Amino acid sequence: MTITQWLIFLGLIHVVHFLGTWKMYKAAGFAPILALVPVYNAVVLMRIINRPKWWVVLLYIPIINLIMLPVVWVETMRSFGFNERAQNAYVVLSLGLYLFYINYTQTLNHKKDRSLMPRSSAGEWVSSILFAVVAATLVHTYFMQPFTIPSSSLEKTLLVGDYLFVSKFHYGARTPMTSVALPMVHDTIPFVGTKSYLSSPQLPYFRIPGFQDIKRNDIVVFNWPVDTLVDIRPGYMRGSVQKPIDKKSNYVKRCVGIPGDSLSVIDGYVYINGEQNSLPDRAKIQFVYEVVSKKPLIKVDRGGRVYNEPNPVIYDRFKISDISFAGMDQSTGLIKQRAHMSEAVASQLESLSDVVSVTKIKNRAGNFDRSVFPYSVDFPNNNDYFGPIYIPESGATVAITPKTLPFYRRIIEVYEGRELGVTQQTEIRDNQVLLNGAPISEYTFKMNYYWLMGDNRDNSQDARSWGFVPENHVIGKPVFIWLSLDANKKGFSKIRWERMFTTVGGSGQPKSYLTYFLIALAGYYGWDYLRKRRKKK
Repeated sequence: MTITQWLIFLGLIHVVHFLGTWKMYKAAGFAPILALVPVYNAVVLMRIINRPKWWVVLLYIPIINLIMLPVVWVETMRSFGFNERAQNAYVVLSLGLYLFYINYTQTLNHKKDRSLMPRSSAGEWVSSILFAVVAATLVHTYFMQPFTIPSSSLEKTLLVGDYLFVSKFHYGARTPMTSVALPMVHDTIPFVGTKSYLSSPQLPYFRIPGFQDIKRNDIVVFNWPVDTLVDIRPGYMRGSVQKPIDKKSNYVKRCVGIPGDSLSVIDGYVYINGEQNSLPDRAKIQFVYEVVSKKPLIKVDRGGRVYNEPNPVIYDRFKISDISFAGMDQSTGLIKQRAHMSEAVASQLESLSDVVSVTKIKNRAGNFDRSVFPYSVDFPNNNDYFGPIYIPESGATVAITPKTLPFYRRIIEVYEGRELGVTQQTEIRDNQVLLNGAPISEYTFKMNYYWLMGDNRDNSQDARSWGFVPENHVIGKPVFIWLSLDANKKGFSKIRWERMFTTVGGSGQPKSYLTYFLIALAGYYGWDYLRKRRKKK
């Protein structure tokens, strides 16, 4: 929905509210017309139901208002003496329309000084749970969100099994665009597997100002622009959006290119404006290597079958977990394996007596990979040799020709078209680009875009596959690892104690603040115990 459509919709909501409650306003001693005044009618309503004015703010926060509205409906009825459980159920199940029945058919006596205490222990529990959900949703949506690292694309900065806190306020919290959804649930309901939201109506994109911009080499959590792997296939990109922006899959990558940059990939390394990108010391770029050895690096049975279990020596010494069996030379008995590692680790691995050779597997410049952006033979890109490309900046203008259109078609039609509520359709006719039937030779971008890649270059589904990431897909910045579990180990050894309570950013080896946290936690509980004991005396 566009802003104009939303204003009309909100206007209708206020008219419905006026028609269903104006007699209640009058019975409480207020002018009935106040029920029609946006925002102020909510302030007056809080006075009628004897609730604090800050509840008004909660009524205008997406998702949270879905929790607050039923509460306000029930509180409005109770303010006029309608306290029966059946009546509470009627107003909730009718989405507030039961108030019309009360407003027009019942005698209204306002209970100005009514008791606000729950009438039963069950009511007290419900009230506590509702406001706990409201508080948690506020934190989850606007301040900090938990996130799990599902893949090895950012090894060794972030490991599979890391549990993060992602800051929403660094880059500015994005207000929810999906207006009807379960709180603190992403796109599916746990254990049920069904959608946790309604696709419409959609709110316009808005971001609360943050205190920093996305910088080059920042690790960023974002909504995956193309939703599912099948959408990346060439020729399938157009019209492939299936979910609302804020309900698309959550991904985490490193931002190697910011708006206005010219980016190239040469031999797997990123170059920005002609210079190789300098990464933080914690980042370890990894590539895929073929390792030929006399003994297997992973467990292999006589039939050549691989067990999903890394060699403890290789894993613990070099931290190489992405190893796969590639074959065996029957004449020499040498074993071929493929492993993802940094150049430094490859050099150390090659020094082992059982290792014959370690060879980097890479593409050649000019080899066209049709699964790599922008999927055009005019630009023979592959994962190791790519570009140069321009990363769009808000307000910048680029030339649009049949040759350059593959770079920007999805931006025009989807990111700045359908996802912003504007119908956009491009086509090429008579060697000319048409936008909605009219010829164009240039285009001015409405948003900033970013280029996001994994450090594990040959084991990362990233911008080389789907292209640019729009600013309205950005979720936040990972700042803290509160737990890390190693799936290759068992028991307490699964816990990577050295990674718990470490920061994501910074230089040098990550430092764990777990000890400080435990001391602070013990201090708090000690203080709380003494406080309660003193109060009891």
